[in-house]
Amino acid sequence: STHLGQTMSSPTEPVEKPVFLSLYEKQEKIYPRAVTGRFARWRWVMVWLTQMAYYGMPWLTWNGRQALLFNLDTRQFYIFGLVLQPQDFIYLAALLVLSALALFFFTALAGRLWCGYTCPQTVYTEMFLWVERRLEGDRSARMRLDAHPWGVNKIARKGGKQLIWLFIGLFTGFTFVGYFIPIQSLATQALALQVEP
Repeated sequence: STHLGQTMSSPTEPVEKPVFLSLYEKQEKIYPRAVTGRFARWRWVMVWLTQMAYYGMPWLTWNGRQALLFNLDTRQFYIFGLVLQPQDFIYLAALLVLSALALFFFTALAGRLWCGYTCPQTVYTEMFLWVERRLEGDRSARMRLDAHPWGVNKIARKGGKQLIWLFIGLFTGFTFVGYFIPIQSLATQALALQVEP
């Protein structure tokens, strides 16, 4: 019999249930091992050098002002002793083009050096993996920790790792904004929780 256009199945007929088919394969978690040796040490040297330059550059002063500042509010770009106004944008564009060409030239000549030692993805991956190893242990310890049920130890280790990762991300973003807004006033505003738009 039918009811409102639907066919009623008799009690003897099996009812077909919809089948959910995922087109994505669940990927197993990757547990990278710690690497040691001469090249790993050089990678850490480059992590330190690049991050000291990135995090430290906005705090450098030059003639009583921030050494490297792209102040969009006043439309002035400070690059050490050089002050560029909007009408000087062609010079800034030329400087950026030369920097891009230098990067392309360097990667064409020695691409693995860029990718393996100074690429931001490599640098931040190395930093985040270091934090993970310090809080959760080496590869086998991380595998055991993930296999254990949730408890105080697991929550403390994984939560601590996430908090430190969050701090690194926030500090990295804060520093990036510090290239466009004077970082000392930005820090004062952030500490007072009164950041301007």
